[in-house]
Amino acid sequence: MISVVTPVYNEEAILPEFHRRLTLVLKAFGEPYEIVFVNDGSRDNSLALMKGISGRDKCVKVVNLSRNFGHQTAITAGLDYAIGDSVAIMDSDLQDPPEVLPGFFNKCREGYDVIYAVRKNRKEGVFKKAAYGSFYRLLKKMANIDIPLDSGDFCVLSRRALDILKSMPERNRFLRGLRGWIGLKQTGLEYDRDKRYAGEVKYTFSKLVKLAFDGFVSFSYVPLRLASFMGLLVSLMSFLGILIIFYLSFFTSRTVSVPGWASVIVTILFLGGVQLVSIGIIGEYIGRVYDEVKQRPLYVVQDAIGFDKQEKP
Repeated sequence: MISVVTPVYNEEAILPEFHRRLTLVLKAFGEPYEIVFVNDGSRDNSLALMKGISGRDKCVKVVNLSRNFGHQTAITAGLDYAIGDSVAIMDSDLQDPPEVLPGFFNKCREGYDVIYAVRKNRKEGVFKKAAYGSFYRLLKKMANIDIPLDSGDFCVLSRRALDILKSMPERNRFLRGLRGWIGLKQTGLEYDRDKRYAGEVKYTFSKLVKLAFDGFVSFSYVPLRLASFMGLLVSLMSFLGILIIFYLSFFTSRTVSVPGWASVIVTILFLGGVQLVSIGIIGEYIGRVYDEVKQRPLYVVQDAIGFDKQEKP
């Protein structure tokens, strides 16, 4: 049994074509399959379209969340409902072409637990390509686990890998990091990422920044160590300044005077900036601890369509 988990947020312009292409691929592959759409609080006609598709195609199931919980949480909800022995995660915008899925499932048959997609070419703007490339390389340097370069959420998981992933209760989820953390037998497959088929990009700059923070904070202590290093560096500079003033005052004939207020103001602003940055970094970690302590559910399902009772988690 094959499952394909797809988060959906305001994708009414794409869903019919996505379902058509994905269904052709899965039917040709020759194994029983299910498509699990996760409606992440869409405000357009996406939910009605998904319900209509599910009514016509019994292989299509819909998990309707009570509001918008975010891309990573929507994927998590779909994984909780998926029953396949091999489970694919892919977005519904057709940037990740369904036609490459058979190669991933074949690798799963060979015994791999995680087959992640590596973006060989991205049909996006220069700035966005540079931002993504810098983020992945910086994260790889900072993370305490191996996170493959240029690999997004698009992947196929074995049931064993999925069960381990489902046992991780983190609230601020960075799935490609969690996927790397579990280890097991992993491999990557290159593919050319297409342009968005229609509609607007849903991952805004602010959402990308939040995702980047989740990756850095969840899988690296480097920001905390950097804050400690900055504090140590400023303390060392201050101590050297004290020594210089002490030497000039007691061992030379020169008098120490302040020629103006500029140097004092610059020093105060520099120290204040270092302190605020350090507090902010610590606050990011404390905020995530606070989220975990509250123990709220990751998501709320308003209704689940097309599932048998025994298929619901």
